Amino acid sequence: MTDQLFLRDAYALEAPAQITEHTEEGGLVLNQSVFYATGGGQPGDTGSLSWQDGAGQHCLRIANTVKGPEGRIVLLPAADQPLSGQPLLDQQNVEQPWPAVDQEVTQTLDWDRRFGHMRVHTALHLLSVVIPLPVSGGSIGAEKGRLDFNMPEAPADKQALEDALNDLITRDLPVSERWISEEELDANPELVKTMSVAPPRGNGRIRLVRIGSDEEQIDLQPCGGTHVRSTGEIGRIRLGKVEKKGKQNRRVYLHLNA
Repeated sequence: MTDQLFLRDAYALEAPAQITEHTEEGGLVLNQSVFYATGGGQPGDTGSLSWQDGAGQHCLRIANTVKGPEGRIVLLPAADQPLSGQPLLDQQNVEQPWPAVDQEVTQTLDWDRRFGHMRVHTALHLLSVVIPLPVSGGSIGAEKGRLDFNMPEAPADKQALEDALNDLITRDLPVSERWISEEELDANPELVKTMSVAPPRGNGRIRLVRIGSDEEQIDLQPCGGTHVRSTGEIGRIRLGKVEKKGKQNRRVYLHLNA
């Protein structure tokens, strides 16, 4: 398994790592990763790998991060830098090597994009608080996101929902995590709000993300994604359009202010 550094510190911008594998599809597996792999509606991270060998200093752009088998996290190079059995060629047709297995590298996130995902992700958890209905889908971007609700009728007062959401944000509520067993989750199915995305299982433990404190818990639900430390970091948001996606479903968009 790849050690998921982003779960311990979502604010880690850079970290050392070692290449453990090249995949047949042209990806790289690291022993530990600050890069989040696509899942739960949150996109995979982008950024770069840099390393030094006998030929000098090198840098490889990472265009996406995905999940591999048996807990591996796979980093996919940009389309113009595919991994293969041959060295890469740069624009001047100079051979550009790629990191070999066991090569020590430095991984660096595209931080602005990741932090946008964190802000939107936490805001969507709050959206599920002000709209307390079952969630049938969702998507996270760096500037906006959306949730699909089992909502036969559109909200009667969208502005009131936006005001309630911004009120929770400006209270600068703490965002924390704790872990429970899979058996504890099975005994408390009401914790799961998303009908389309099952909580990550397999290692016997489930990660819960909480907004609020012991004295005043605002939200608690299973989640494997990255979040801000407190709601004040989200900044003000606005609710966008509400789309009808079926007889019983409405899609609600939210947008970050700059």
